[in-house]
Amino acid sequence: MANILDQLKEVTFAIIPLALVVIVLQFTVIGLPSDVFISFLAGVVLVGIGLFLFLVGVHIGLLPIGELIGSSLPKIKKSWLIIGVGFFLGLVVTIAEPDVRVLAFQVDQVSGGRISNDLLVYTVAFGVAIFVALAMVKILYNLNFIHLLIGGYTLIFILALFTPPNFIPISFDAGGVTTGPMTVPFILALGVGVASVVRRADSKQTSDGFGFVALASIGPVLAIMILGVIFG
Repeated sequence: MANILDQLKEVTFAIIPLALVVIVLQFTVIGLPSDVFISFLAGVVLVGIGLFLFLVGVHIGLLPIGELIGSSLPKIKKSWLIIGVGFFLGLVVTIAEPDVRVLAFQVDQVSGGRISNDLLVYTVAFGVAIFVALAMVKILYNLNFIHLLIGGYTLIFILALFTPPNFIPISFDAGGVTTGPMTVPFILALGVGVASVVRRADSKQTSDGFGFVALASIGPVLAIMILGVIFG
């Protein structure tokens, strides 16, 4: 019960400042039509309810199952299977990410359907999946996290030289939307779960589970840039 009240408080304090700013602007500067303003207030209420229910669901289901899967995978003792499961989970959780859907819808509209909604979603999802699998490799074989980040961003900067200019901002937005409310909790819990078992001999090394999101965010940037090279 205490956790639910904490989540309700968190949602309330997250939404109220935005609502207050818009209300103040409405009566001082903007002066939107009454029906639009009422729709905004109704939307704030619905968003608050939805966000609250989502956070409750994350804490009840996504975080525990992500960590449980992560802590169970190393017991299989088959590296290829652990990496493959990481790839598949990265793929499906990104497809379910609402932020990715919003970006794909906007790009579909702006491009006049040339870059379809589904194409962008699956391109971003494959980018995330590949780098979640790479994050699994990093934990299993104790690779240096800094080297992976430097290598990933070096590839981004090199590929940016060949990417059409209109695809570059889309690619970095794609990296941002994968840090949404669906992907981040699950991937973090998965990483911490795997690291807690693989590095059990040294409890300090469970921090190896962090950095999954940083690596996963590189994947969609590269994927959209490659898409830009193909479509450009």
